[in-house]
Amino acid sequence: MSGIDLGSFGIWRRVGEITKEMASEAEDLGYGAIWVGGSPPGDLERVEEVLEATERIPVVTGIVNMWREDPATVAASHLRITERHPDRFLLGLGVGHPEATSEYSNPLDKINDYLDQVEAGGVPGGRILLAALGPKVLRIAAERTAGAHPYLTTPGHTRMAREVMGEGPLLAPEHKVLIGMDSETAVANGRETVRRYLRLDNYRRNLLREGWEQFDFEDGGSDRLVRALVLSGPAEEVAAGLRAHLESGANHVGIQVLGDDPGGAHRRLAEVLFDVNPGL
Repeated sequence: MSGIDLGSFGIWRRVGEITKEMASEAEDLGYGAIWVGGSPPGDLERVEEVLEATERIPVVTGIVNMWREDPATVAASHLRITERHPDRFLLGLGVGHPEATSEYSNPLDKINDYLDQVEAGGVPGGRILLAALGPKVLRIAAERTAGAHPYLTTPGHTRMAREVMGEGPLLAPEHKVLIGMDSETAVANGRETVRRYLRLDNYRRNLLREGWEQFDFEDGGSDRLVRALVLSGPAEEVAAGLRAHLESGANHVGIQVLGDDPGGAHRRLAEVLFDVNPGL
């Protein structure tokens, strides 16, 4: 484990979507972490902006892409941030996808080499999280870092990941949600988000390993698969789906709100997850 308490739930937003106001409100609402997603640059300046806009909430990258960002630069950025904001930053790293990286080669070699280099630059393994789906990378995450950050998964994957990793390492999956939409509209909106992920081999293989079928990937995803990957409905129902990850072995869930009003959804979920009244 990292020694940094992320709480049970955090907000997950792409790097360009996080405002200082959103970060500050997430902290006030009781979320345990802010995830800076979507391959943030290795200078980690956006991470520092979020840290400076808040007082105590930890920030995690989800994830810095190993193919795009120089490990020496990332390590130096990590050291700069941790000197200014001790015990509030976890460095999430990952290899991304072969479809998005022309130089993509053996991912296990890349992961181990990159970890070697950032650790040589002064970043302890206990302050790193690794994007991981399959058993081989989950084992590396458990053995060499604080834990794993799976993306586009279900509680079924969380159970498998916990079995592979054992009890000690941090397991912090991401999950997408839509609050307040009727089922038909939510499936249509959720499909527009997940269809691009279902074209990527890493995600498809992982879902097949979990027990989904090839036909579940057709036409942007079957209704059943979309509902599993994008929780929807009233905040109470969505919260129950998120808690299923904790019941399956996760320590923390990064909540990625879809739709036009992420702030409103963060507030409605906080009422259910943390028993707070955002109107106070």
